[in-house]
Amino acid sequence: MAEIVLVHGMAQEQETADSLEQTWLPALAGGIRTAGYGDLADRIWRNHHSEGSIDVRMAAYGDLFTTPDAQGSDDGLDALDPEELTLAESLAAEWLNRAAGRADHPDHEIAVRELGFLDPAHEAMGIKEEAVRSMINAATQLPWFGLRAMAVAELLKRPLRQVTAYMTDRALHDEIQSRVLAHVGPETKVIVGHSLGSVVAYEVAAQQLTNRLPLLLTIGSPLGLRSIIYDRLQPRPPEYPSGTRRWVNIADRNDLVAAEPNLTGLFERNRPADAILESGWTVKNGAKPHQGEYYLGKREVGKPIAETLNS
Repeated sequence: MAEIVLVHGMAQEQETADSLEQTWLPALAGGIRTAGYGDLADRIWRNHHSEGSIDVRMAAYGDLFTTPDAQGSDDGLDALDPEELTLAESLAAEWLNRAAGRADHPDHEIAVRELGFLDPAHEAMGIKEEAVRSMINAATQLPWFGLRAMAVAELLKRPLRQVTAYMTDRALHDEIQSRVLAHVGPETKVIVGHSLGSVVAYEVAAQQLTNRLPLLLTIGSPLGLRSIIYDRLQPRPPEYPSGTRRWVNIADRNDLVAAEPNLTGLFERNRPADAILESGWTVKNGAKPHQGEYYLGKREVGKPIAETLNS
């Protein structure tokens, strides 16, 4: 069993545990080194094959989304079922409104403009395909998404389907969690979840662990998205993962996936008196605010991990 378990996020279906570890481990070590813990950083990456190394494992599940049954055979919006259309509209609206609502957001002006172009009649139409299509097309004008490199369907439909599938397909949900649990044991001190992986990590910590977890670390997390994630979490209503001694949540202010970076008001239910929830730190990941490796390389991530390993 690993001392640190990593859980990746959406759209990693072409990656494996080994390939992800090759990019995540040096980033993780870099964040710990930047926080002032060079010896621990060496034990994670530079000397990770030596005696005394820290065992870090990636719980990979992207391959579960590579089959036609999991991904769908059509990359257009026509293939989305009603629930996926609901999620697509909600997520696109969240991205647009969050960027438009902050004057200092780099996509503020474009978001305001695109919201202004939307047909006001769409609100009365409810969740209909044309309304969803207009909302998604508007959201994809934000430079944050880098559409020069990715098509709309690739960018939005596949991640949306992965979120939807995890939240609604019980067999898939349980298989993803089992892959995390395969690396978790009494030795495990830290679970790190990024993006959708933070949702997986939270639910594992809240429902599946038999041993006390010293640190749950969530980065770029959508756990605060009420209409899409929060209201669908297990347990329901959501609560503090009682077996977790310390939970640290970190978000880049420009990371649109982390729609609500401060989780303290959302997960206070049943929090033990000695448990700590720290949510509100801000990091700057530059042009790729949602990039997992960019989060891992920050001292704000490295410091709580190092403190936990040294405790």
